[in-house]
Amino acid sequence: MAFAMVAFVLVLWTGLWDPMERVAGGRHTALVDVDGVIESKGESSAEAIAAGLQAAFADSNTAGVVLRINSPGGSPVQAGIVYDEIKRLRGKYPDIPLYAVVEDVCASGGYYIAAAADRIYVDKASLIGSIGVLMDGFGFVGTMEKLGVERRMLTAGSNKAFMDSFSPLEEKDRVHVQSMLDDIHRQFISAVRTGRGDRLKEDAETFSGLVWTGQRGGEPGLADELGTVDSVARDVIKVENVVDFSRRQSLAERLAKRVGAGGAQALWGLLGLSAETARLR
Repeated sequence: MAFAMVAFVLVLWTGLWDPMERVAGGRHTALVDVDGVIESKGESSAEAIAAGLQAAFADSNTAGVVLRINSPGGSPVQAGIVYDEIKRLRGKYPDIPLYAVVEDVCASGGYYIAAAADRIYVDKASLIGSIGVLMDGFGFVGTMEKLGVERRMLTAGSNKAFMDSFSPLEEKDRVHVQSMLDDIHRQFISAVRTGRGDRLKEDAETFSGLVWTGQRGGEPGLADELGTVDSVARDVIKVENVVDFSRRQSLAERLAKRVGAGGAQALWGLLGLSAETARLR
């Protein structure tokens, strides 16, 4: 009994089995989640989302795919990778539709991804949009002057200290940052225009970073209809059986984030395992 319990713990720890994983059986609607900040590390990375989408489309029993989004945004790079992967998969599997279902929020990078869907369904109180790009930070030059603190920085390369928080912001740096943000914004706008097509009703506010409720999202053409995962599966895809293909972090990955690298290594020691040979994925 003790051996079986240890084996069970080790299987969970090494991530060989995820108790949240479901096994597909029969015709189904495939579900993939985009939950939280879209970033390279975490459950809403491009790698994780793309893996879920690839598995969903490749399954011979998938009638349609629902991308459930609850995200305030994140990395434009990660969002762009997912957008492109959705387009690729739709081209490879033209008979399998993909619908985005927005729950609480689908803003910025979240909407970047949603724009690739065939249709976007929302709740009347959902928040959608925020088609814009930002880079923020703080400047401490005045505070340093008041405290009598001198900034000492040596660089090789005239722009190496670019956007340093402890140095005055130079106009040429501001102009360069703005040009970068404008480039990314244009990429975002192009993706939305391509994805939404004739449904998009552009005006001065469409790409200003403004956010709309789901109830009003149809006015600028950012959403199509009200709907939930269940209603889209039942009434649109017409297959009520929903199977979750989301790629979630293993217990080992989640625990390592909570206790930190040192705590994870200590736990490996308690289990009698070598941290050097451990693989969490």
